[in-house]
Amino acid sequence: MFARRSLVLALVFLPLSVFAADSAGDEFFENPFDYLLGRHLFERETFGGNGRTCLTCHSRETGTVSPQDARRRFARNPRDPLFLADGSDDGRGNGATRMLDSATVLVGISLPQNVSLADQPAARSVVLPRGIPSTLNTPALEPVLMQDGRQPDLVAQARGAIFDHAQARRMPRRRELELISAFQHTPTFFSSPTMLAYAYAGIQPKLPAGRTQEEIRGRRFFIDAPLAGDFKTGICANCHSGPMLNETNEFAPFPPFQRGGRFQSAGVSEMNIAGHPLREYRFQNPDGTTTVVSSPDPGRALITGTTDFESLNAFRIPSLWGAPRTAPYFHDNSARTLEEVSEHYGRFFGSFGLVLTEQDKRDMTAYLKLLK
Repeated sequence: MFARRSLVLALVFLPLSVFAADSAGDEFFENPFDYLLGRHLFERETFGGNGRTCLTCHSRETGTVSPQDARRRFARNPRDPLFLADGSDDGRGNGATRMLDSATVLVGISLPQNVSLADQPAARSVVLPRGIPSTLNTPALEPVLMQDGRQPDLVAQARGAIFDHAQARRMPRRRELELISAFQHTPTFFSSPTMLAYAYAGIQPKLPAGRTQEEIRGRRFFIDAPLAGDFKTGICANCHSGPMLNETNEFAPFPPFQRGGRFQSAGVSEMNIAGHPLREYRFQNPDGTTTVVSSPDPGRALITGTTDFESLNAFRIPSLWGAPRTAPYFHDNSARTLEEVSEHYGRFFGSFGLVLTEQDKRDMTAYLKLLK
């Protein structure tokens, strides 16, 4: 009863809380004018660039772009800014096949000093196709940003996107970046009242019980429990634990062997269902040895410069809350539906000898669809 009353109060007073400054001074608006300016900066400001705004790649409905979105927009306007620059096939505005097929953009990553490309030893950066991270729930509730964790906060993330993706010719002011950050904390950036209540009132979300038999059976995969018996109970919670279902738990049989890990490989780069070209990366280790890695996208390893378990082919563990709205999935958008996510994990766990039946995968999918 108390939790329900707190939720109601949080939603009733939410419009007022948007304009209440917090101790940091940059998460909420102090007045309605700042809110309107923040909205303008997110939805309409191009900073003199290629015509893109934040809204170009982060829709109101999903916080991201799906192939279906891209195809609808291309049918309306082939010159939509979405298909310019890194949204084009060659990164220079020519062709839209990749965006229409997978909705990935070309992301430039600077190589660490100890990392080089075998086929281009002098290169100091690499360009990789990646999906657009959703802004639903993320700005207010995710301490780790970007799929490889390369940006420390929302202000840095906004600055990077404005220059890298929107090709800005006007330097955004610090206050403008703070207002963009603050706007992403407002109600439209949450996937459900549950997430809103967690952000504004601190009411932690709980796993739904499920109503159908598939949902009830599917719940077992997502509860915190030590692996035992058939090793299926709690298998998804190994990496999707905590209030946001985005961190490892203490039962995970792999590093960091404790609650709170945020980067893991789910076998996406290793299986490479999307068929991206493999490249060889050379990592110079502190002891003078060299580790050669063949991968379509080494993920976090290109930020840390290491090939440890939490870096090589590892990406940020995404929150499962809001997942029904944020397709496609994985860093390369290789799973377009939650059904394809479950199929992927059938292959992934199968590589370790754990067989998910067709019923298991249907149950898993049914439960994922509850996590709004």
